[in-house]
Amino acid sequence: MSRIAIDYTAAHEQGGGIGRYVRELTRAIARHDPLTEFRFFVAGATPASLPQLNLRNVSWRPTRVSPAWLARTWHRARLPLPVEAFTGAVDLFHATDFVLPPTLPGTRTLLTVHDLSFERVPSSAEPSLLRYLRSAVPKSVRRADHILADSQASKDDLAQLYDTPEEKITVLYCGIDEQFAPPANSAVIDRVLEDYGLRGAGYLLSVGTLQPRKNYPRVIRAVKHLRERGIDLHYVIAGGKGWLVDEIDASIAENRMQDRVHLLGFVEDEQLPALYGGAKALVAPSLYEGFGLPLLEAMACGAPVITSNLSSLPEVAGDAGIQVDPTDVSAIAEAIAQVANDADLRADMIQRGFKRATQFSWERSARQLKAVYDRLLRD
Repeated sequence: MSRIAIDYTAAHEQGGGIGRYVRELTRAIARHDPLTEFRFFVAGATPASLPQLNLRNVSWRPTRVSPAWLARTWHRARLPLPVEAFTGAVDLFHATDFVLPPTLPGTRTLLTVHDLSFERVPSSAEPSLLRYLRSAVPKSVRRADHILADSQASKDDLAQLYDTPEEKITVLYCGIDEQFAPPANSAVIDRVLEDYGLRGAGYLLSVGTLQPRKNYPRVIRAVKHLRERGIDLHYVIAGGKGWLVDEIDASIAENRMQDRVHLLGFVEDEQLPALYGGAKALVAPSLYEGFGLPLLEAMACGAPVITSNLSSLPEVAGDAGIQVDPTDVSAIAEAIAQVANDADLRADMIQRGFKRATQFSWERSARQLKAVYDRLLRD
């Protein structure tokens, strides 16, 4: 029986984004491959803080040592403390969050690099994090036996910016959880909207951490322009605070949109389907994304998608979404107006979105990951 350790730390620390990716993919691969022994490594955790997985081939490997302390130890002080000190001896270690810790000789290594936003859009990370990533990630990429990228766009970035051989990189798309589906009825939507003071409001939705590359200020300006044209929509942003959030607050104030922009903070997964289902559209004109999971979630829940024509987003949206230049406020506004005013277009986009979402699943991702694991363990 092969022994594979997977870094589960991001899933323990983060609700959405990379946390969701790690949470869903690890559970999917453990179910898909019951003959492999999986050890889930979690920094900054105790056994009592971890969930019951009810998978006989999975065991937790937690340590109270914090992720920040380990980062300082491994990537700043460069102390050669192998991760096997926490996981025990394994055949393969899968680092799921950009950086690879030291490993014992003979341990095969797989590294997931979700995106290179910190290289393409440096404002996406605060300065100390930016310095850390620009130092640790290239070294990790060079050391790893193989790399997983969330999209072809991220694979291309790795090849171009870090001169990584293409044969060293596999594109592994995200899946979508079964809970993301159209709400059973309007009452389900109404209950969630009531909680946020949105019941009866026509609204646009964005989902993701508040940070510059999400491009929220331009959407705010687009919504203001539409309001001046008589298309009065609220704009709802579901996401925790990130870096440079003051720019969003300033944009709301400058455009006098305090009564139309709603910052919900982080929203639990259980409430997202209703928010998606009640929205006129998901608006996601990001300047850069490694994948763009909210696009899939919105399509699966019956929301039309307006997104960017940059980075990985066209890969995810396919022909189901409207793609715009994210730097063009007028183009964003026009796409919103089309979806808001054309019932036939909206209905068509919803149907194409349902079809598109079925092409992505965590089971499919797990099958592909299993093939990568097997290849690394054979070599």
